[in-house]
Amino acid sequence: MSEVARPLAGKVALVTGASSGIGEATAVALAEAGAAVAIGARRKDRLDALASRLRDGGSTVLQLDLDVTDEQACADAVRTTREELGGLDVLVNNAGVMLLGTIVGADPEDWRRMLGTNVLGLMYMTHAAIEGMVEQGSGDIVNMSSVAGRTARKGAGVYNASKWAVNAFSESLRQEVTGQGVRISLVEPGAVATELRDHITQPEAKAAAEQMYTSMRSLQSEDIARAVVYVVSQPPHVAVNEVLVRPTDQER
Repeated sequence: MSEVARPLAGKVALVTGASSGIGEATAVALAEAGAAVAIGARRKDRLDALASRLRDGGSTVLQLDLDVTDEQACADAVRTTREELGGLDVLVNNAGVMLLGTIVGADPEDWRRMLGTNVLGLMYMTHAAIEGMVEQGSGDIVNMSSVAGRTARKGAGVYNASKWAVNAFSESLRQEVTGQGVRISLVEPGAVATELRDHITQPEAKAAAEQMYTSMRSLQSEDIARAVVYVVSQPPHVAVNEVLVRPTDQER
């Protein structure tokens, strides 16, 4: 395969939430683009299957037992990636939960889970990776946000809040490090056919999400993975700061 077809040859990428959905598809796409890939998640059986698939395709893979809500685990994941794979060029902060539901009558544990994973987990991973990228004068951090990070809707208040936090954090960090060669990017999917909605705990919210997703041609995880590869494959002087990807059928 030509270098054009493998634009990430010689690069090292770390993907969180890699055991399913967008994270799994992104790990595959980055490996196909030539990167050595560290895959992190909590579900070891799924990581084992993904690692075998990638190795069968000739890719270099590192498996990481990673819960992003554990700050030390995030630091260890970045350190191990650099030690075992020789560096870190791309971090994809994909781990997240989408526990939609009303604010009135909510279970605050859903809020803690979303903020702990979607916001603090992303911040912990970024904190672990960013100084090394600044020191080397290059690197990409891609933060997985959502259309919910742009448009607030009833029935998704705290999920909206978590993704708005991701967007604000990312833009502030971008301004801080872009002059030192490090690129910070947001990828914001609309409705994607993944298992995220299976974890919604409010019955009415879960039913509404199912109805919305089945009423349109939803995006597939691979659609978002291609957007990530596009972002991190740009020449060093080009920074794609935001990519919003909606299904054609999604109005807002």
